Amino acid sequence: MKILVCGANGFIGRHLCDALAGVGHEVVRGVRVPALPSDMAMDYARDVHKDDWLPRLAGIDAVINAVGMMSEGKTRRFDAIHRDAPIALFQACEQAGVRRVIQISALGATTAGPFTPYMRSKRQADASLEQSALDWTILRPSLIVGADGASSRFFRMLASLPVIGLPGDGGQLLQPVHIDDVCAAVLCLLNSATHHRQNIAAVGPKAMTYRAMLQAYRDAMHLPPPAWLPLLLPAMRLVARLAALLPQSVLSPDSLRMLEEGNVADKAAFAQLLGRAPRAAPSWFTGLAPDMLRAQAIADWTLPLMRVALALVWIVTGLLSLGIYPMDQSIAMLNQVGLHGVAATAALYAAALLDCGLGLATLLAPSRLLWRLQMALIASYTVIITIFLPEYWRHPFGPVLKNIPILALLLVLDASETRKA
Repeated sequence: MKILVCGANGFIGRHLCDALAGVGHEVVRGVRVPALPSDMAMDYARDVHKDDWLPRLAGIDAVINAVGMMSEGKTRRFDAIHRDAPIALFQACEQAGVRRVIQISALGATTAGPFTPYMRSKRQADASLEQSALDWTILRPSLIVGADGASSRFFRMLASLPVIGLPGDGGQLLQPVHIDDVCAAVLCLLNSATHHRQNIAAVGPKAMTYRAMLQAYRDAMHLPPPAWLPLLLPAMRLVARLAALLPQSVLSPDSLRMLEEGNVADKAAFAQLLGRAPRAAPSWFTGLAPDMLRAQAIADWTLPLMRVALALVWIVTGLLSLGIYPMDQSIAMLNQVGLHGVAATAALYAAALLDCGLGLATLLAPSRLLWRLQMALIASYTVIITIFLPEYWRHPFGPVLKNIPILALLLVLDASETRKA
């Protein structure tokens, strides 16, 4: 079959394309920015009319809609991405005579409420598909587990912390499903003469608490038991609102609300479709080295922590030099270096502002160039102090010795940097 996979660069879409191609299907990858010969350009934020889709469906036997997002942006809204564009696509499929449509929705997008904006937009698209004349199946996955998934990586990071905060007692119920099972289900749906015009919950073999899920991630990384810290739900809601301001899409007020409401369903229909039981937690990461999972998870929180700590050193040092520390003592040290009068004052303020600027850049614009600039500056400061103020090497508080761990930290940040600049 020639199959159009919309959202082919996403977590679900990538795995679906590989699975479909692996069994001989011709896959057309629907993406925003084409990069491969099999890619087809589409933008769910703008392609909200039937006529936008009709030319793309020529020769297509089946369509899989795997487009989705957990948080909105300025130009990417739930109503367009989850509702308007899919509805236009479904209408075009009817007119073009596409034989099969599979909608990857979400567990919880049912006729029962209340809805978050995310769930509401999903449900509206599902309802439109249900009312169409198409040969459709709506697959409703629970939380999807996979080594390269954004949510799985986020939960692995949380699970690797020595102290893990829990919303309430962490008893919220989930039923995570592995990405391989989702892909296997889609392959079965394409080959099956049954399960047409049905909603199927794609869930794991049994429900587990949020705390148990994090423990399963921790077990996969071969980490010892953590300290669990129950947090009041109002405090967690505040954290979720603040997290929504950061460049991530997993933790938000909506995702926390969905967690509080639970995310479970009967596994029977999904297991029947697969012809076997879904994968259980102990086999989520079979074949992946625990050391690799652990190293990535720990790096995901230690590297940002290093940046924050380093930024504080630069910013606080700069503020102290701007007058919090006695100005006459700062000038006296510069006199020992050979700077006097206006030159000493100018050097003091310039260095203080430079330190503050480096601190802000550490938070807002990290790069390999920045880390190397900081290493060069610290090395220069150390040489100057060694020549003109050698007594600071013998100071019991170790003001110069502290440069050694800071340089080590910068080397780690430099080695871990993926940005070219």
